[in-house]
Amino acid sequence: MMQHVPVRFRRRGISFLLHKRTVVTTFVLLAACILIAVVSTGMGEMYISPADVIRSVFGMGAEEHSMVIQKLRLPRIVISLLVGSSLAAAGAILQGIIRNPLSSPDIMGVTGGASVAAVSFLTLTAGAFSIRWLPVSAMLGAGVVSVVLYLLAWKKGVTPIRLILVGIGMSSLTSAATTMMIVFSENKDVSQAYLWLTGSVYASNWENVLTVLPWTMILIPLSFLMARHVNIGQLGDDVAASAGSRVERNRLVLLFISVALAGSAVSVAGGIGFVGLIAPHMARKLVGSSFESVLPVSALLGGAIVMLADLAGRTFFLPLDIPVGVFTSAVGAPFFIYLLYTKRNSK
Repeated sequence: MMQHVPVRFRRRGISFLLHKRTVVTTFVLLAACILIAVVSTGMGEMYISPADVIRSVFGMGAEEHSMVIQKLRLPRIVISLLVGSSLAAAGAILQGIIRNPLSSPDIMGVTGGASVAAVSFLTLTAGAFSIRWLPVSAMLGAGVVSVVLYLLAWKKGVTPIRLILVGIGMSSLTSAATTMMIVFSENKDVSQAYLWLTGSVYASNWENVLTVLPWTMILIPLSFLMARHVNIGQLGDDVAASAGSRVERNRLVLLFISVALAGSAVSVAGGIGFVGLIAPHMARKLVGSSFESVLPVSALLGGAIVMLADLAGRTFFLPLDIPVGVFTSAVGAPFFIYLLYTKRNSK
């Protein structure tokens, strides 16, 4: 019985096999994300049944339901899905090209670069510019850190070990810079900066959705098409080069794809932690280590994690609205304790 599904893009000369388990898992997770989105959209101070949610989404619901869903809840749910997917995909790419399971946008300093730029914008501009420029400043910060990271790691090429070591150093440096910005800022700016650093999708709107959507819809499929380069890179740079892979070029392209995904997500939702770290691990548990399997499953898992975290933040402590980052961080620590425990027992 055939266990793989062939995928071919003849014009680009790209072809690979997807295991049937990956296809089934992807569709199950896609259905789960839709279900979570429908249920989450109906939850809150005003409960709306799933049937009414679906009717309102298609413009056939009651007027009071449509206003709550279309203006307040649905943009927040969609941005949670996009942000979670982008962060998880960025983490999967980094773990693939660096060949280190601890790689993620937050560990590598990409999130830190966005945080420095965003906190600087909040604390130094003092309202001189519109808050709409905050996503732009965060993406620029992530981009600057990625360029510096690559330049510092370059020595007749960039090796994974140098990239991760420089990335950890950049993460510490950006964290220190962010703390210094907060210490020297005025009190009225501190709470807003802390909320952004924690990570929150509160007050998301359709403009935020349009900010993230193009990056997610273009860059995740693009990285999927480069899956074979990631897979062969797992065998080492020398083996990949001897097989005809342009190692440095592919690593640079994938690095900047990862930075763009993480930067776009962080620019609208702040420093949501651990999603890019835990989602790829969960994906490998489900579908194995092949990158073309890990990437889509990671993206869907990341979207589900952030949507569930947002649902918990909105409903567990009413009338308070707890930031998403609080729940993702709370899940991340015990998850990695579990990973360490299972690895120790497997030896």
